[in-house]
Amino acid sequence: MPTPTKEPTKDKWVLTLSCPDRPGIVHAVTGVLAASGGNITESQQFGDPLTNTFFMRVEVESDSDANLIATSLTPVADEFELSWRLDAADRRVRTIIMVSKAAHCLNDLLFRQRAGDLPIDVAAIVSNHTDLRALAEFYDIPFIHIPVSADTKDEAERKLVELVNALDVELVVLARYMQILSDELCAELRGRVINIHHSFLPSFKGARPYHQAHQRGVKLIGATSHYVTGDLDEGPIIEQDVERVDHSRTADQLVALGQDVERRVLARAVRWHAEHRVLLNGRSTVVFR
Repeated sequence: MPTPTKEPTKDKWVLTLSCPDRPGIVHAVTGVLAASGGNITESQQFGDPLTNTFFMRVEVESDSDANLIATSLTPVADEFELSWRLDAADRRVRTIIMVSKAAHCLNDLLFRQRAGDLPIDVAAIVSNHTDLRALAEFYDIPFIHIPVSADTKDEAERKLVELVNALDVELVVLARYMQILSDELCAELRGRVINIHHSFLPSFKGARPYHQAHQRGVKLIGATSHYVTGDLDEGPIIEQDVERVDHSRTADQLVALGQDVERRVLARAVRWHAEHRVLLNGRSTVVFR
């Protein structure tokens, strides 16, 4: 009996792109991928009629390397004015998680990452306090304390940028990091910083928002995860979710429910970003779930 022929190993790639919308984009892009030996396993696209912008995400298996695919795409990119990116589908995104004192989002992200549910590689945990050092040590991840005050804010942000560069970090996650980033830092890390906050409590700013909400008898609590910009809590939204509540809930129960929503929403946002499913569309996003 002849020995079965082993199929050659194919690499898996994710191609994301945006460009002015016009006929022929899908045909041209998929034609290039097919010509380079690619087998498309997933494809999603969206044309925004308001901005006349076309967005596309394609997963492809190919025996061609990244350089060959990129070279093949160059004429199409020039013709259609593509802004595009090609990533290895199974590559974990180098990430820094920033926290203050609340542990719920950090613990959830680290658990999911260790369980293989999040395609990220947590290079460091950065905090302006030391409360969560033990949690970082439990997961065997470097904990870096960078104190922040009004007098040291600029120096703290300089240290963060140095850390991002030194560790080759692609994503910064603010997992209940209770400091406002400067406009300059937001611009430098545009599209690379994800935040989580209580989104359906817009009238309750400052400390103890869930307790303020309880006093007002809210019926919905929720969370928003978004990219960070210089406009506080107004960056392009990636994901949102809510929980319905009523008068029987105590303030502490609202806190617990709110933290649970925050965990879920932030984890989804981080996963979709790391899987290259989120494309910026001006002040909004296109999310190919």
